[in-house]
Amino acid sequence: MTHTLMTLPFDMRALEPYISKETLEYHYGKHHAGYVAKLNTLIKGTAYEDMVLEEIIKEADGAVFNNAAQVYNHDFYFNGMNANAGSISEDLELLISKEFVTISTLKEAFTDVALGLFGSGWVWLCVNDAGKLVIEAHSNASNPLRSEHTPLLTCDVWEHAYYIDYRNARADYIQKWWNLVNWDFVSQNLEKSKYI
Repeated sequence: MTHTLMTLPFDMRALEPYISKETLEYHYGKHHAGYVAKLNTLIKGTAYEDMVLEEIIKEADGAVFNNAAQVYNHDFYFNGMNANAGSISEDLELLISKEFVTISTLKEAFTDVALGLFGSGWVWLCVNDAGKLVIEAHSNASNPLRSEHTPLLTCDVWEHAYYIDYRNARADYIQKWWNLVNWDFVSQNLEKSKYI
């Protein structure tokens, strides 16, 4: 199986002024594309060659895991953004109210985790195996699939996600990123899970 670079669900200028076309040219066109190409090279002739990304992530280690997870993570990140935010479903709203009371409190907690993650990585909003909404920080390429948690949303806090637009100001990037969260995508991920 050959893995392919996803098609962005928006135009390269659609996320401006929060994320620039130049950032997407590097982030999607170079970094994301590079992970796809490297993964295809690494899995050729191996047991991973016929696996889907999720299977590779759960089974592999080292460079194969890192590249597979980065492809998956970036796919999820880009699908989770849109210039039109969409709406939060009733089921998602109920989970948010149970665990965080309000959407504002959720955003604040998620932002705090993202700011506190040392180095490069990803912050995820997930449903854990108890059916609770949780925020998880994962370093480097790691993601919630290995713990069998259901990812709903992720924010990329590797510097290549924001350095062109925000330099080293991660806090500014995260604050602006909230304007792009595609709540329809988040709600759909919850709908597809086994927890509602």
